[in-house]
Amino acid sequence: MEGTLFSPALEGMKHVKSEHGELMTKPFLEVCKLVLPILDKFGAAMTVVKSDINGNISRLESKYNDNTSRFNYLYSFVQAEVEIKTAKSSSSCTNGLLWLTRAMDFIVVLFHNLVQHQDWSMSQACNDSYAKTLKKWHGWLASSSFTVAIKLAPDRKKFMEVIGGNGDIYGDMEKFCTTFSPILQQIHKFLASVGLDSMKAS
Repeated sequence: MEGTLFSPALEGMKHVKSEHGELMTKPFLEVCKLVLPILDKFGAAMTVVKSDINGNISRLESKYNDNTSRFNYLYSFVQAEVEIKTAKSSSSCTNGLLWLTRAMDFIVVLFHNLVQHQDWSMSQACNDSYAKTLKKWHGWLASSSFTVAIKLAPDRKKFMEVIGGNGDIYGDMEKFCTTFSPILQQIHKFLASVGLDSMKAS
């Protein structure tokens, strides 16, 4: 494998913003999709997270494909739903974007943990990341399911070998976190500005 499993996502992030700094729908969703092959390497531990990410990408993509010019920019989904007062619906694109962003927060903190705490086990890194990101938004059932799934996390050393390819895995991981994190923060900031950043799981 040329480079690491992070290489395609790092390349994709270069195209997420327009020349005016606005977040573009298709390139953002493409980057989220490029995270999925990395999650595959976690095996059963990430099945729920992966399925959630896939569902939210599909929801946003389907809406985007309905009218690509109208939904060219990521926030246009939210603005359209705020106008017709459907943004808070659990099946809205706004809700999809919020949960997709939260899942990506979890992944960024997880990889940050792996870079910063090279003595931590995989389950330690996962549990810490979950506590800092998704846990406060999950109800008891989702939280319990997650805790059980994390026990299936792979051995850290084997995982790093599999995703490393022939590149600088820790370097790419760090670059992924430092590049993607501000993009995610920008989305949270926008959702907060329209009062939609604190919806919990039903």
